[in-house]
Amino acid sequence: MAVKLGNGNWAVKEDKLLAYNDNSGRFFNKEFDFSRGSIATYVGKDGLIKSAASDVPRIDFSDSTNGALLLEGQSTNLIPYSEDFSDASWQKSGSSITSNSVTSPNGTLNADKLVESSTIGTHWIREIITVVNGKITFSIFAKKGERDYILLRENTRGGYYFNLNDGTIGGVYSNAPDSYEIKEFSNGWYKCSITVTVINSTADLLVYTANSNNSNNYQGDGTSGIYIWGAQLEQNSFSTSIIPTSGSTVTRLADACNNSGSAQDFNSTEGVLYAEISALANENLQRWFSLSNGTTSNTVKIGLLNNTTDYRFACEVRSAAVLSAFMTYNFGAVTPTFVKVAFKYSLNDFALWVNGVEVATDTSGNTPIGLNKLSFNRADGAQTFYGKTKNLKVFTTALTDEQLAALTTI
Repeated sequence: MAVKLGNGNWAVKEDKLLAYNDNSGRFFNKEFDFSRGSIATYVGKDGLIKSAASDVPRIDFSDSTNGALLLEGQSTNLIPYSEDFSDASWQKSGSSITSNSVTSPNGTLNADKLVESSTIGTHWIREIITVVNGKITFSIFAKKGERDYILLRENTRGGYYFNLNDGTIGGVYSNAPDSYEIKEFSNGWYKCSITVTVINSTADLLVYTANSNNSNNYQGDGTSGIYIWGAQLEQNSFSTSIIPTSGSTVTRLADACNNSGSAQDFNSTEGVLYAEISALANENLQRWFSLSNGTTSNTVKIGLLNNTTDYRFACEVRSAAVLSAFMTYNFGAVTPTFVKVAFKYSLNDFALWVNGVEVATDTSGNTPIGLNKLSFNRADGAQTFYGKTKNLKVFTTALTDEQLAALTTI
């Protein structure tokens, strides 16, 4: 085996992510160059949201006790006050805010309570934001109080009710948004989000207390409510890690992780590229990680060629700029989840394995020349693999079918 990354063994520092080579029982550092020109958040081992400094990789534990490398593209939180709902930018009707009422998902006593009034009617807060027409995603962290339900709504595009007692989706309000998600965090918190398509350059966002999974119009008691924190609006088709704001919009810059290894670590004649990975969402992008000689002319690549309806893996080999092998496997329209995928390459013998099954083969083609870099992109810095990576390995021999089945079985 040549280079390993992850599988529960993580070490990060500014500008670097530690990979290693353990041939002959000895360990040799094979660091990735890492950059991100801003702070960014992730979920730590204790389940709380942490902040990573600029250029420090994030190992996220929201999906695994072993952690996963989190790589995200650039995104901006367009809501100026993500944690202070008492600010005047949040309009209020039939409701009030009690500040700093409970411990938030980051372990600080800074989550607010959205309290219903004692009137009959709806009880909400509202933020109106100028956006570019297209997909937007509105998300917020919520925790049940005396009320178990929250309604997220974009005023012209509809909304969903979310059950904060058991983490289930409730009914549709007015019209169904394009998509939704509710994800459990620690200490009773859930992250709720809706995605809609804006056509009038304005996002009119409302957060309601609700008394059932399909009712937000009721007699309030003046004290009951729910807890909220971390509101976020992004010009994305899905929600990303929280970007805190306190008076203005804030942008998290993109992650980049490249250039681990050297010519001595890889075998251009044969080998296996393996990963346990997950996309962040089904989106119309190409995302790759690659072995290469630093160009796209000589590469071994595994990628995600997703669009909004398909979740596809692809693998590709190029030798002296000539396409030697290209294979895909389609998961269909599914929620992204961790998958074990391996790509075997040798002269006239290529195979793609996914979750313990050989799903595609190619028996004609040459192997690359001069492999000396392992990167989270297609080899030239473009089409970065944005997603989560639990485990990444490069083998310097072409494994047998039995070994590949064992390696990739869930």
